Amino acid sequence: MTKVLWIALAGALGTLARYGLSKLVQESTESLFPWGTLAVNVLGCLVFGVLCSAMGERFAVSPQTRTILLVGFMGAFTTFSTFAFETGELIREGSWLLAAGNMTASNILGLTALLVGLALGRLI
Repeated sequence: MTKVLWIALAGALGTLARYGLSKLVQESTESLFPWGTLAVNVLGCLVFGVLCSAMGERFAVSPQTRTILLVGFMGAFTTFSTFAFETGELIREGSWLLAAGNMTASNILGLTALLVGLALGRLI
């Protein structure tokens, strides 16, 4: 039960971090494009890669700690459902080009950030 509580706490912190960063980024633009969600998801992929690689190759981390960080915090920090909703809203509003740009940027930047994070984690 303790592990579940730690995951829940990490998830709560990840959610607050996502909300704060996404809001900060989005409010710094005057665009319909969901820059806040894109920034959070790309950063999340980068950090996830760094953590996976560093915890797997450089630092001895218990499986419980790994689960708390990756499933709890990082799982709550990134958000596919928000990405899908915002892209759907762009389509619904007729902003097909912005929707396509969001889908393309999210996938390419997310995968690139993950690969960079894995490489950085090996260097730590």
